[in-house]
Amino acid sequence: MLARLSADVRQYLLITGNYWAFTLTDGALRMLVVLHFHQLGYSPLQIAMLFLFYEVFGVITNLVGGWLGARIGLNRTMNIGLAMQVVALSMLLMPAAWLTVPWVMGAQALSGIAKDLNKMSAKSSIKLLVPGDRQGLLYRWVAALTGSKNALKGIGFFLGGALLATVGFAAAVAIMAGALLLVWLLSLLLLKRDLGKARAKPKFREIFSKSRAINLLSAARMFLFGARDVWFVVALPVFLASTLGWDFWQVGGFLAAWVIGYGLVQSFAPHITGRATGRLPDGRSASAWAVLLAMVPATMAALLVYGVPAAWVLIVGLTVFGVLFALNSALHSYLIVSYASEDGVSLDVGFYYMANAMGRLLGTVLSGWVFQRWGLAACLAISAALIAVAAAVSVALPRSTTHVRG
Repeated sequence: MLARLSADVRQYLLITGNYWAFTLTDGALRMLVVLHFHQLGYSPLQIAMLFLFYEVFGVITNLVGGWLGARIGLNRTMNIGLAMQVVALSMLLMPAAWLTVPWVMGAQALSGIAKDLNKMSAKSSIKLLVPGDRQGLLYRWVAALTGSKNALKGIGFFLGGALLATVGFAAAVAIMAGALLLVWLLSLLLLKRDLGKARAKPKFREIFSKSRAINLLSAARMFLFGARDVWFVVALPVFLASTLGWDFWQVGGFLAAWVIGYGLVQSFAPHITGRATGRLPDGRSASAWAVLLAMVPATMAALLVYGVPAAWVLIVGLTVFGVLFALNSALHSYLIVSYASEDGVSLDVGFYYMANAMGRLLGTVLSGWVFQRWGLAACLAISAALIAVAAAVSVALPRSTTHVRG
């Protein structure tokens, strides 16, 4: 059956499969580290610091990785990312006495580099597999890749909590490292060579985008993802475990269900944000959807302050937030691939995801610090403020009259 598919579709499926496998281990590792070190008595801020290098090196990787992909090919950057994740997981297989904060931060640094090499490679590759005049198809392929990735990340959260509860930290990490090693070996054999290599070798100074639209979209993305991670990375799982008394299965299951639902909504985003008007989304769409999103954490923060039961506020509020955030994220993911230059596409996409990583870094640090000082309601209030900034920046993005064409 696969033999009947076009070469481009086969490559798309292979890239998506690589991205899926990587994301599953990335989500599981995130949950394993948060819950395992919370169990060992680490404070929320200390847990956030474990992910500091993960996010810092994500910023650097996206900035340099786009340039690297344009020079050596996206197939190589994707395979380098897979190999580095295997190494990062293997570092956590050391004896418990070795798992000091600096060692775990080092492993997370490698994982951060690996994650963003993999993501940049996958998103950039799609631009090269879709004809330039098929923007509707491009939107659907990007949404499908992004949505399925996030659904798998949600399954990874559940898997991480489940493995920690059943086989323990070390065995869980060993299982994931072995599975990803097999994926990496298959990718080395099957992924198309020289995919995404620019015709002219880009100079290193070209890593910074010269496009006003990409700079604006990158700024909006930074604030959008800072707004998510300010409550999601540390504050929420620690709040569920410590304040509400949920066990590993419940915390992992709730976060998994949230991210899976978020990913499914992303997959259907083209039908929600574009089909109603018959036009592809633009800057006006990005701003309007962000305004709607900002209202949700602001309302949740107010309800928590006024004493509404936290479990109901979180379950209902985060369901609504997840739907709206998924639409915002999918819309942004389409816009960056659409705005990017076809020759050396990874340069533009890498710069954009550098801003995404900066937002995650900002959100991660704030998540531990703000939660430890002022609690979850304060995290949600800051989330609303950051989304409002993203909406304001998006007002200046280009307007489009292009109609959907698949």
